[in-house]
Parts: sequence; C-alpha cells; structure tokens
Amino acid sequence: MQRDEIIEQVSCCIKNMKGVGDILILTDQDREIIRELEKKADQMTLMGLGIGDNKGVKQVLENDVIFAFTTNMDFKWPAGPNVILMHHGCVVGEDVDDQQKLEEFKCCKTNLVIGNIVIYDTGVLKRMDGKKDPLVVVMPPKPCPEVDEVPMVCNATLASPSPPSDEYMKERMGLQNIHGTGTFMLGFDFECACE
Repeated sequence: MQRDEIIEQVSCCIKNMKGVGDILILTDQDREIIRELEKKADQMTLMGLGIGDNKGVKQVLENDVIFAFTTNMDFKWPAGPNVILMHHGCVVGEDVDDQQKLEEFKCCKTNLVIGNIVIYDTGVLKRMDGKKDPLVVVMPPKPCPEVDEVPMVCNATLASPSPPSDEYMKERMGLQNIHGTGTFMLGFDFECACE
C-alpha cells in the first residue's frame, strides 16, 4: 500500500470518530511553528497550578505524519488521566473523570479538588515555591487504537495542544474560535519506521 493511501485511510478513520469536524494534515512548517508555540506555552502558568510540559504534543511532533482536527462537545476524550501534576518527579495530582471518585477525594482533608483536578496532598502546595519550584502540569500522549489498526500504521498518538497551538491550527483551517470547539493532534508513523 502506498503512503498516500495509508494517509487517506487514517483521515477516514479520524473523520469517523464522533465529535470530529475539520481535518488538516500539518506541514513541516506547521510542525516547527507549533514546536515554538508549545515551548512558549510551557513557560506560562497552566490552570494557575504550575508550568506546562505537553509531552503529548512533543511526541506527536516526532511522528511521520501529523493531523490536526477540530472537535465539538460530542468528542470522547481518551481515557484519563489527561492532566498529571508532578513535583520533583513524583505524581502529586491528576484529572479525574469519575464524579463518585471526585466526591471521595473531597472527603479527605489532605486532598484538594479544583474542578476535576485532584491534588493528593495539600502539603505539597505549602512546601513548594511557585516561582522557583513550581508544579509541572503534564499533558501526556494518548494512544489511538482505532488508527493503530490501520494496516502499515504504528505509534498512533493523540495529543491535546496548548491554547496558542489550538488557535494557530484553527487559523490554518480558516476557522474562528467558537465556544465548545477544540483541537486535537494525531500523529503516526509508517510501519517501516517501526522496525
């Protein structure tokens, strides 16, 4: 199978995901612009909690082919955690999708729940210096088994971009920033690159 055919099959697979709108294959120039936007975003305070480390986007940027696509409220996010809070290399919190678990975390005095983010030990917040020793907000790469099933495809990875990259990709697609519309990136390698 030719690479163009593989790319077309992956495109169809993405289009068939519930909640997906527009799709764009990113160019090498897009890749470099997004890399720079993500570097800048990593230095900004995320969610008021700490600096960013978008490991998902960093990993996708290394793939052979990268798609950007818009999503609406019907899009099903990959299974969590999608946000991991780290301090000195240790996980100190994460996002939790299960409402019952969130309620359980709220009952424990050592936990802090902010929306759907749980910090497991509030002592971490008291001990850290936000400027010199901040939390690191990690956005991990997520697998995409639907795309990995396409013949000759491997390492299919989803990533949630930072707001500046989100805006850039929407602009590239000629779209306005509409409430409830987001973007995701999906990268993959050709099977031959996995050997």
